[in-house]
Amino acid sequence: MNEGKALTLPIKQNDGYGYELAFRLAVERLAEIEDIEPQCHRCGARFLKSEKTISLDFLNQTYLITYPDASVSRQDSEEGVSLVDKILLLHYVTQAKGTPLSGELISFKELADAAGYFPTFYNRAIKPLVTCFGHEPERLLEMAESVGGRKADYGDVSVTIHALNMVPLTMVLWKGDAEFPPEGTIMFDRTITDYLPNEDIIILCQSTSWRLVKLLKSGNNNPDRNRG
Repeated sequence: MNEGKALTLPIKQNDGYGYELAFRLAVERLAEIEDIEPQCHRCGARFLKSEKTISLDFLNQTYLITYPDASVSRQDSEEGVSLVDKILLLHYVTQAKGTPLSGELISFKELADAAGYFPTFYNRAIKPLVTCFGHEPERLLEMAESVGGRKADYGDVSVTIHALNMVPLTMVLWKGDAEFPPEGTIMFDRTITDYLPNEDIIILCQSTSWRLVKLLKSGNNNPDRNRG
């Protein structure tokens, strides 16, 4: 397993140069892994040896990464993959430690060195969920099914979505009442930082939340018609 310095996504949005640099570094990191099959096993991906391609699931869709040149595409789709998603997937594949899931959930604030990022995390990942689903949280269950989610037992409504094979996200909503507005949170398995750094966790949760919001606004929760 590659034990180099952890690579992270730029936390600043619309940072074109930062994203390009992060992508180049992630491509280099993938190429440095001489024995890719064990690393694929660590992150729950599959290595298609004859095609020299890594196959992994992201939000209930299959993505392909060629090895070692790191061309990223969706299986059975000609639609392009965003640069941010490419970086996220490469970071996940190259930095996964293979730690078994603990079954113990923690909040973002419980991650090491994450407290300073919480306002950013809340605004990008939790607020969209609360804004769009807070007054009708049952719709969250419907939308989550489209990305492989299942009902959980927290708050008034909650779902667990395996955004990546070894990275389940549990999204929780409270309806609120006459005194208190709706509220929400996102929880993770305690092992999440063995798969992604804090910056990437923010981006992953943001991507997952907005995928659900887009499904709700489109009025169609068919995943084949709502990719992106």
